[in-house]
Amino acid sequence: MGIRYGIIGSGAIGCFYGAKLIQAGCDVHFLFHSDFEHVKKNGLRVDSIDGNMFFPHVNAYDRATDMPTCDVVLIALKSTQNHILPNLLSSVVGPSTTIVLLQNGLGGERLIAHQTHAKHILGGLCLVCCNKLGPGHITPLEYGKILLAEYREDEQPAGVSQSMHDIAAPFKQTGISVDLSEDLILARWKKLMWNIPFNGTCALLDTPTDMTMRCPQSRELAFELMQEVQTGAASQGRAIPDAYLQEMITFTDTMVSYMPSMMLDSRHHRPMEVESIYGEPVRTALNNGAHLIRTETLYRQLTLLNARLCHTAPFDQYIIQ
Repeated sequence: MGIRYGIIGSGAIGCFYGAKLIQAGCDVHFLFHSDFEHVKKNGLRVDSIDGNMFFPHVNAYDRATDMPTCDVVLIALKSTQNHILPNLLSSVVGPSTTIVLLQNGLGGERLIAHQTHAKHILGGLCLVCCNKLGPGHITPLEYGKILLAEYREDEQPAGVSQSMHDIAAPFKQTGISVDLSEDLILARWKKLMWNIPFNGTCALLDTPTDMTMRCPQSRELAFELMQEVQTGAASQGRAIPDAYLQEMITFTDTMVSYMPSMMLDSRHHRPMEVESIYGEPVRTALNNGAHLIRTETLYRQLTLLNARLCHTAPFDQYIIQ
């Protein structure tokens, strides 16, 4: 019997990496929401820069309880939906299951550890520009790389485990670059080095990355936010070298014009991942004696925007007397 994979959250990221696993010959099972009927009838299509993929028949489900227990579960839901994970995972995760959390932000693996009894929990940091064009139709704009790191309860570096090599192998078969990191917390802060300066800023300004970088003032703000992420990482004992900040600036300068997930969520009036990308890093740094002033300012602004998008609070309570 081969390894059975489950994809929880079959949006752009989940469908892209799930399709790559099918391409590698893996047994993959997708949990869909709104796209279920379309994919069941019409299949899954991924227009990729390294070759288009079309699968007329995939293992598609609209209820997690209908899915089989899986050896590896990739969670590609946004962190705004983490509260429903216990119900989704109860029948899919067994005593030997490895969970790979393909989410942005900080602290997600700790939450999964409290919600499940998975044998291994890995953070999967996806470096991919990926959009959903329509039901069951995905296109990655460029990149596709994954960085994997294993979670430890004490949040110390866990090293590179055999389970990480096993997870990486089928992705590598399809040409996806996979890096294995010894330190999940450092990897998470390094991913925040891009997400904190650009995800929320692009949402607040309704401006894609290339326009943000062309304006000297917003470009300077992005760099200053990167410096705060560097400070936040240091508060947890993780050093990010100055050269990495410049690497992120260069990376953003050379990437295609891109609307980050928060900007798309804002435009479509969907909940944004404010807490995992901004709130948790701000609180973590503050608990360790570091005040990320600019990041906290963005956090407060995005909290208000999120409330407006989700219609969760009357606005008169935000009036400062």
